[in-house]
Order: sequence, then C-alpha cells, then structure tokens
Amino acid sequence: MSTTTSVLFVVTAAEHWTLADGTRHRCGYWPEELAVPHRTFHEAGFRTAVATPGGVPPTPDPAGLIEPWSSYLDGLADELASPLTLEEIAPEAFDCAFVPGGHGPMEDLAHSAAFGTLARGMFEAGRPLAAVCHGPAALLPARADDGRWLFEGFAVTAFSNVEEAEFGLAQSAPWLTEDRLKENGASFSLADKPWDEHIVVDRAVYTGQNPASAGPLARRLVEDMTARGH
Repeated sequence: MSTTTSVLFVVTAAEHWTLADGTRHRCGYWPEELAVPHRTFHEAGFRTAVATPGGVPPTPDPAGLIEPWSSYLDGLADELASPLTLEEIAPEAFDCAFVPGGHGPMEDLAHSAAFGTLARGMFEAGRPLAAVCHGPAALLPARADDGRWLFEGFAVTAFSNVEEAEFGLAQSAPWLTEDRLKENGASFSLADKPWDEHIVVDRAVYTGQNPASAGPLARRLVEDMTARGH
C-alpha cells in the first residue's frame, strides 16, 4: 500500500427515503458532508476514493445543493460518476472509511450487509470508521459473531430526534437514527443546542451529529491519523 493515508468515502446510492406511509422522500447524500471532509482530506495530502452500493453514481440531496458545496462537487464530477463498488472493497484497501449523511443512508447503508462486513474488518484492524449526521446509521449492520451490534456500548452521536423534527420528517419517518442507535446499545450524546457542532470519538469510531460537525470531524481524523503515521 502507498504510504499516503487513504480515505474511502462510503456514499449512499439511494435517491429517496421510503417514509412510514410508503411514500418516497427525494434525497441522497448531503452535499456539505461530502464536500467539506473531502476538501479537508485533500488539503492534508490524503488520497480519497468514493464507493457506493453497486457502484451506482451517488445523488446529492437537492435541498443541500447550495454554494460553495455545489461548485466543489462539480469539481468531483468524474470521481462521483464512476465510484468503486462497495461490495468489492477489502478492509485492508483503505486506512479509514468516512460515511457522509443525508437521508439516503437510511434507505440503503443502514441495511447493507456489505458495509457491515467492511466496517467490522476495518475496525478489527484498528482502522478508523467515521460517519456524520445520518451516516452513523450505516454502522448498524456491523455485527459480532454472536449477532450483537459490534459497537454496543460505544459512545456515538448522530442526527438527533429534535433536529429531525425541526427538519420536518420526524413524524413521517419509519425510524429515527438516534432511536435506532440507542436501541442497539449506543451511549448517545448530543450538542447542547440543535444544529451546533458535536463530535464523539470512542476507540476507532468517529461520529458527528450534523452538517456543522462534518468539518470538525474530518479535522480530528486528520490530526489523529497524522499523529500515528496513518
């Protein structure tokens, strides 16, 4: 492997989130949560790649396509048009995995056995797993041999029930990220105020609460991986 630190962005391939009544909410990944960490890692000299379920080009949530994120993503058009196939990624291929949020991960990554297997392999090798906003839902399929959630008892954060309510989807959601992480045994914490930045690091698991947390989360990863030589 190259000595350059490598980060795999694991991005939802979903274009919608199926709500409790069966209707589809148009979404995808949240642009800021991909653009800001991507820029942070590149400024640090890290190598990045994008993978999605099935290798499907990811869809940005149109609600988040504002400047400067939309222009930055335009510069990644080629990379986003031909992502790696998540199901083909080996745990040793990258030094870190980063999952941006948006409601899309609730539709596919939260149920992805392939990502669950990848996450377990990377975690057991001591490679950081990072996720922001709804991205921590992607950690749910990671299971120990006895079927328990691999991260039971870990301190994490994610998009809160209050923030989901203020966004306007809590009442129509089939399930909420905060609730599901708690149900699986997470030690969950939040910022003092909704939408404020908040990151949590527990062993090799790095989580951020909301869009404002994407930059601080990426910077903490850069700091920690640089300090340990990866």
